[in-house]
Amino acid sequence: MKILITGAQGMVGKNIAEFFSSLSFDLLTPSHEELDLLDKQNVEKYLKLHMPDMVIHCAGIVGGIQANMANPVKFLVENTQIGMNIILSSYEVGIKKFLNMGSSCMYPRDAKNPLSEDLILRGELEPTNEGYALAKVTSTRLCEYINRENQIFQYKTIIPCNLYGRYDKFNPKHSHMVPAVIKKIHEAKINNKMTLDIWGDGEARREFMFVGDLADFTYYALKNFDVMPQNINVGLGHDYTINEYYRAIANVIGYTGNFIHDLSKPIGMKQKLIDDSKLQNFGWKYKTSLEDGIKKTYEYYLNEVFDGK
Repeated sequence: MKILITGAQGMVGKNIAEFFSSLSFDLLTPSHEELDLLDKQNVEKYLKLHMPDMVIHCAGIVGGIQANMANPVKFLVENTQIGMNIILSSYEVGIKKFLNMGSSCMYPRDAKNPLSEDLILRGELEPTNEGYALAKVTSTRLCEYINRENQIFQYKTIIPCNLYGRYDKFNPKHSHMVPAVIKKIHEAKINNKMTLDIWGDGEARREFMFVGDLADFTYYALKNFDVMPQNINVGLGHDYTINEYYRAIANVIGYTGNFIHDLSKPIGMKQKLIDDSKLQNFGWKYKTSLEDGIKKTYEYYLNEVFDGK
């Protein structure tokens, strides 16, 4: 089975491409130069040339709160164009199976937790990443519409919770919370800084899954694609407070300083916990504990990112 992975140089795509189950498949992992997803003609040409049996769409412009707030036009426009180009081009050249990576930020900011798949477009989005969320909603709905019009085309969406792990971004201007905090606490330790700030009161709750588990789910989904729901949440089914993440990361790194809360900073949604009922019925469960995931991610940071200066 020949599979095209878009965004194969990013965290999600690279982890899927390198996962041990990938050996059973013929993977196409083009660079940006080989496949420019913002150029629909280029996308059509690539698909016609290689004709994959399936597309796993992981590509996108991603970042944390700071990046989303600073670049809303880019996050909305480019992610929408990327999604439309790859989904419509795949449909037009006759690719029957498509696995779209959504995001839990598609859910309304004030929706009751845990967040079930039917809540998409049932309320106002979180303003700090609204552009990105709108683009993800558009791609998810487009997959639904294609399947509704022609059920031969199985275009389905995975909605992962927040992710962290190997190949993550650690620059605080572009990173999500876990990698940003790993870098922050590591630097505090080596610089003997005994106090660190936490944005807000630290009581907001987040669900972060190790990205290797999402790769594991992806191959499970490929084997059971016919019975996979149209949209399916993939996560832990439980969450932790920001304070608990800081403490867990500090324990792994060996940092013994104190944390101070900066109540002037934005915190985003108070909670974002996915409903894993469909996931349980589908027969899959995550494997990596928070401590083990942080250890693996910190090891990657030390070996591949930190320059020792």
